[in-house]
Amino acid sequence: MALVKNEIPILEYDDSQTAVIMPNRKNLYGFPRKAVFPFLSDEIEKYAANNCCEKIGEFISATKLYPIYKTTYKGKEICLCQAPVGAAAAVQIMDYLIGYGVKEIISAGCCGALIDIGENEFLIPTEALRCEGTSYHYLPPSRTVKINAVVLNCIKQALTENDIKFTECKTWSTDGFYRETKEIVEYRKQEGFQVVEMECSALAACAEFRKVTFGQILFTADTLADVEKYDERDWGTASFPIALKACFDAVSKI
Repeated sequence: MALVKNEIPILEYDDSQTAVIMPNRKNLYGFPRKAVFPFLSDEIEKYAANNCCEKIGEFISATKLYPIYKTTYKGKEICLCQAPVGAAAAVQIMDYLIGYGVKEIISAGCCGALIDIGENEFLIPTEALRCEGTSYHYLPPSRTVKINAVVLNCIKQALTENDIKFTECKTWSTDGFYRETKEIVEYRKQEGFQVVEMECSALAACAEFRKVTFGQILFTADTLADVEKYDERDWGTASFPIALKACFDAVSKI
């Protein structure tokens, strides 16, 4: 498949695996095959400090450094790295991890409820709406991207073993945090999307393109269920340590 051109730039696509700038262009040792790549604020640094994790690299961005750790969990080496908010930033680091040997990835992060769901409820996205730009650089245009079925089963087992109730869902991945208008929110709800976040579709697209396995755990934070009265609640912070453990348990099962 050659470069497909389109009047709309975001719909143009090139399926070449080789780019001018490659994610594995630096001389680093290989990372572990398994990776936990969550959106969990300082929970990652806490875990790294409390579990004597080895720092094996760092991703250098224009705004900050993202440490990359190695830890052992249930006898398996696992790469641990904080994921930055936003599809483009998150995929850039995930592609970097893949470039140095990561093949199995579990992420976790909060999401906004579009329907009446309490805070700190766990969900497993099975399909994500590609309402962001990054995924279109990795897969041909389509409305949604589906999550790997094998990884979904591993996440279900991990949550069940941790006595965490969960619901499967369809998620709306968007770049426009401040463009979730009343009409669009209602439209997404009519389409059957229960939650909204900013990265899942792009991460899934990158994983599919690079032929690695990926899955994500979501937990509810703010709510847009009432479009007349937005409520940020407490951003799901109580779920951070629970979600991180679930990530480790899920990735160890792949």
